[in-house]
Amino acid sequence: MKRLYFLVFIILCVEISFGQVVINELDSDTPGTDTQEFIELKSNAPNFSLDGLVLVLFNGSSSGGDSSYFTLDLDGFSTDANGIFLIGGPEVSPVPDFVLFENTIQNGTDAAAIYLGNEEDYPEGTVATTANLLDAIIHDTDDADDTGLMTLLGLMEQINENENNNKTTESIQRKNDGTYEVKTPTPGIPNDGSGVQFNGIMISTQFDEYNEGDSIDIVFTTEMNITSNLAFDFTITNGSFTTSDYSGSTSVTIPTGMNTVTTTIQIINDNDNEGDEVMRITFGSIPSDFVRLNDNKEIRIIDDDFTVASWGSPLNPTFGNVSNTALVNYYDSLEGLSDGALAQAIQDIIADPAVVRTHSYADIVEILSSADQSPENSNQVWLLYTEQNRSKLDFAGFTDASDSWNREHTYPRSRGEFNNYREFDDIADGMSGFFTTNADSLRHANSDAHGLRATDSNENSSRGNQHYGEYNGPTANQGSWKGDVARGIFFLVIRYKALQVVNGFPEDTDNSISELGDLTTLVDWHRNDPPDDFEMNRNNIIYTWQFNRNPFIDQPDLVEYIWGNNVGQTWSNTLSIDENDKSEVLIYPNPVNDYLMVSTKGKQGDLEIFDTLGNLLITHHFNESTKIDINLSSGLYLLRIKHNNISEMRRIVIK
Repeated sequence: MKRLYFLVFIILCVEISFGQVVINELDSDTPGTDTQEFIELKSNAPNFSLDGLVLVLFNGSSSGGDSSYFTLDLDGFSTDANGIFLIGGPEVSPVPDFVLFENTIQNGTDAAAIYLGNEEDYPEGTVATTANLLDAIIHDTDDADDTGLMTLLGLMEQINENENNNKTTESIQRKNDGTYEVKTPTPGIPNDGSGVQFNGIMISTQFDEYNEGDSIDIVFTTEMNITSNLAFDFTITNGSFTTSDYSGSTSVTIPTGMNTVTTTIQIINDNDNEGDEVMRITFGSIPSDFVRLNDNKEIRIIDDDFTVASWGSPLNPTFGNVSNTALVNYYDSLEGLSDGALAQAIQDIIADPAVVRTHSYADIVEILSSADQSPENSNQVWLLYTEQNRSKLDFAGFTDASDSWNREHTYPRSRGEFNNYREFDDIADGMSGFFTTNADSLRHANSDAHGLRATDSNENSSRGNQHYGEYNGPTANQGSWKGDVARGIFFLVIRYKALQVVNGFPEDTDNSISELGDLTTLVDWHRNDPPDDFEMNRNNIIYTWQFNRNPFIDQPDLVEYIWGNNVGQTWSNTLSIDENDKSEVLIYPNPVNDYLMVSTKGKQGDLEIFDTLGNLLITHHFNESTKIDINLSSGLYLLRIKHNNISEMRRIVIK
């Protein structure tokens, strides 16, 4: 009996001890940003160990089912001299004791709870419970009460963070009597303003971006003058930005009676093309009576040693400068085929399960950084739709931030019904990490680089899942992307059996799933914006990853045989190939539809087209890369090329 009483006594002591920890403040909704949200815990005793506790966040929406969506094991943490432990986003000030990814804390009818236990006790999807519960709060942003969640957590109240109708940020704060009020946030300090007052220290620089060779003045400032010398170290290395990239001391001292110190770092111009880099200024250890108002301040270092490609951007296209890296016999199996047999033969090449590979959605960032690299600056990517450059460093990830770029599915994922992410999609394991795939593997369309492009994040959002023709790009765009998109769509609908491109704009119904329009528009875009060097280079790079190519870039006339003017005709890729291979002037496509491309390497001259009776029909000057519109009847014609006192004759077929 004595032993039983002793055990009960120990259990009560543990519960009373942990019962000191409560949710002291919560800010789930910070308008305009998801980086300043936080949860603050408080213990009655200062410097209190949080071992054995876990914070669990619950989703009270109809889809969330009152189950957990985030869990944080608090082992190894403790509160500060005021009994405060701060958990928050990357821009919360003072710097949280545990920094969350942006947009971690949901707003709506949700809950935060502290439990006895460990992270593994509350896996994602755990339904809210009162078992081992120490404290909880249900919060909302002008949402109806979730009585089910209240019952599960044993609470009688749900707190509206927006109850004051204040459009500026406010938070839910626990008062000393255990009730709550909504007012201006006070992260990191007691809600009533009492307790130990810490001296805040922050990092600042004049600019957030510098060039190689620049000097950077880093300023450290405290809120109050210090009473004794404050000496500390900081670091600025980060990833590829190492000690070889700068000179200068990373140790500073703020003298007694002062509140600031400045140190100068010299960025070394090493003449190496390392790409733009990020220097991260991070505090070392500082005394316990100081708090960091900011930390991990990122400074972009612009590398001036970028390279410029020998070919143009889609706005200033060149042709024939980038060689096709396909195997010589890559398309041999298409010869002599037409209609469905031709389409099937293409699919057999680009979806061959014995050859073709698929990579993760995370790997797409690396692939696009190379495949969509700007010809004008190797440190930037070229953005579809908005037709502009953007730094590779400005990748947005899973949020669409302004002035960033993201991965755009040219065939909208919602229309293709590509499956949700699975475990491997979040892992970027590089070129050596891949899965086999086939024409039925629609799931893999989610990460097929031929159907993904770098785009402006905001334009990515506004484009949505509109059909092409409904969507024509942002205002004043020049349409340099339209042929690229068309050929990407044509690739996908041959590569994956479930996808379809159709005429018109199918309404969003169960019957229109996997249908994308408008076919007529896309064929016209393909004809008016022929594949250029940028696309060929892109095709070559993706080929090294996925072991398949987009045939409508390599052989653009295939579009006509599948969807255009040559449906029903037999495909042949033999005409004039030898002539082109031997010449310094490349003429394509052949057979000709609406236009003829003349591509040279630094040469200029004149081109003449004759009928078989010798009548001169067209004369046109060419220089580097020239597009010649053709308006002639179908048939065989002779073409004469004159350059550098050389005259060559070719045969062309006009369809």
